[in-house]
Amino acid sequence: MTPYSLAFYVDVVTTGTLLGVGPAASPDRVTMALGSNFGENTFDDHSMLRDYGLAEFFWDRASAEHTWSGHHFTLQVHRLAYRDHTLVNETLRARYGRFTPRLRFEKLQRLLERRGVPLLEIPEIPANSPYFRTFWQPDSRVAVSVIGTYGEYSTPDNLRVGDVYKIQAPMAAEEVEWRRARVG
Repeated sequence: MTPYSLAFYVDVVTTGTLLGVGPAASPDRVTMALGSNFGENTFDDHSMLRDYGLAEFFWDRASAEHTWSGHHFTLQVHRLAYRDHTLVNETLRARYGRFTPRLRFEKLQRLLERRGVPLLEIPEIPANSPYFRTFWQPDSRVAVSVIGTYGEYSTPDNLRVGDVYKIQAPMAAEEVEWRRARVG
């Protein structure tokens, strides 16, 4: 068994889900999986975010009369470097144990490769380059953002080059192609 939080990250990148809950899940389904301890922000009647500490889920809808439609989720891995033990909710800790303050990309990539789950580097959007690098898992459509180089005011001081910044699902193949086309 992969120790501690590494198993969690491998599960997320491999499946594109968090505790079996995908990015398109309803708010009620996410709450069933992660619990009711979250912060909620709505942006007009069209967008909603629920912040579970490490994980954030996003929804949108056409109008207040429509139901929420899952858009994506993000694991804000960089928040762990602040060493706030309340950041990882009880459900995740009960299943995966303790979470380390940093996730080294090379460890995650090595574990995924052993399982036959490749991560492909894709071009970074210009605003984030060269400070961040993005890797994509095409089957699960998960993107992993990694600190590429240190930049004062551009990258967190408490992370090192090679640390995972965030993990997001999904990243559509169309976005990957758009990024590749921009690079030429």
